[in-house]
Amino acid sequence: MNADEFRDYILGFIFYKYLSERMNLYANEILKEDGITYHDIKENTKDGKAILAAIKEQALIKLGYFLKPSELFSEIAKRGNRNVDDEKGETKSNFILEDLAKILSNIEQSTMLYRDTHICRQCSEECIR
Repeated sequence: MNADEFRDYILGFIFYKYLSERMNLYANEILKEDGITYHDIKENTKDGKAILAAIKEQALIKLGYFLKPSELFSEIAKRGNRNVDDEKGETKSNFILEDLAKILSNIEQSTMLYRDTHICRQCSEECIR
């Protein structure tokens, strides 16, 4: 990896961390009156999915993107710091680049979906006038 590639890699991580912290703060603000934090949401439960859907709708409007609690930088960092056993029973570090690539793709898709929906709404409103 040359210096330019390393710079881009590090800047990408810094930007992802910023987006993640911003999402977490925003979601926690929404959830404050319910007495829970964003990390408390169980993503695979019926209630958790309903809460996430509501937060996603608001986040796309306010922030322009959405991250699930499991996609936050802090969660990815925890996964990356854990050691795992491979097929041979040997302990190795947990490499997180695949997780990160998937998360960045999800961010991009959420922003495109919001942009496309927003553009369609604007067009519909203009056609009605």
